[in-house]
Amino acid sequence: MTKKADKQDILDSLIRSARRAGADAADALLVESVSAGVSYRLGKLEDVERSESSDLGLRVFVGARVAFVSSTDFSADRLAELPERAVAMARLAPEDKYAGLAPRELLATEFPSLDLEDPNEPSTETLIERARAIEGAAMAVPGITNSEGGGASFSRSAIALATSEGFRGAYAGTSHSIGVAVLGGEGAGMERDYDEASARHASDLKDASAVGKSAGERTMARLNPRQVKSQKVPVVYDPRASSGLVGHFAGAISGASIARGVSFLKDKMGEMIFASSINIIDDPHRMRGPRSKPFDGEGVRNARKALIANGVLKTWHGARMRAMRRWHW
Repeated sequence: MTKKADKQDILDSLIRSARRAGADAADALLVESVSAGVSYRLGKLEDVERSESSDLGLRVFVGARVAFVSSTDFSADRLAELPERAVAMARLAPEDKYAGLAPRELLATEFPSLDLEDPNEPSTETLIERARAIEGAAMAVPGITNSEGGGASFSRSAIALATSEGFRGAYAGTSHSIGVAVLGGEGAGMERDYDEASARHASDLKDASAVGKSAGERTMARLNPRQVKSQKVPVVYDPRASSGLVGHFAGAISGASIARGVSFLKDKMGEMIFASSINIIDDPHRMRGPRSKPFDGEGVRNARKALIANGVLKTWHGARMRAMRRWHW
């Protein structure tokens, strides 16, 4: 992994070079990742994988025109040509009136400690044992007849961001994950289901055997379904459906969708769009939170805020976009 000082030097150098090449503003992002994983199926080890990568991105603004370039080559020659190439691309790009960096007054200057990084990477043997345990527990549930496989993985990402507005920030986070999918029943009556778990720290990860048993029981609960008569009844969603439902809502209130007028909620600010019992809170500072981060993708200070309060839409979400979000950080 690149040292913190070296990362900052690389980002600062790119931004200075971009300004010299004619950019009015620029930001640069460096992401270093490590991932390892194993898969286990029908009691046998199938795959063991490990990868490491470093990705560098530079975004430049020439007036209202913007361009983005990236590289995995950190050689001096490659880094030297990126700024000029990015500026040349920006000059040919169409104007985007929404393009621009976050202003200095919005940038984060203090970074909360969120305990996002587990310092201990699990060994391959540990991952194998987790995968063996989760699949074994699922297959042990009476009625389970086949397996699509169990798996265990670990990942670490380190992020450094700098902008020509003066922001400098970096943090790292880890993730431990397990999951399994199995089948129950026979022939045309077979059903499939799964369960999974993840955590920033291994000490917070659910027991693999318990998750495997849950996957098996979920599968068996699907067998022999019956048709119910048409009727008006309350609908209770499985907790696993919540992320999808909230995801659609988050997309509808994204700043980019609102600014471009393409969201069905564009005129609903301050109106009740959920039942009065619904509150949706965005809290990026949860300790060890799976999506927590000390600053947002633009270097802007973030904080806990209500998106929905007692059913009422209170704010837009993610008002600024980054081309570099393809790294999902």
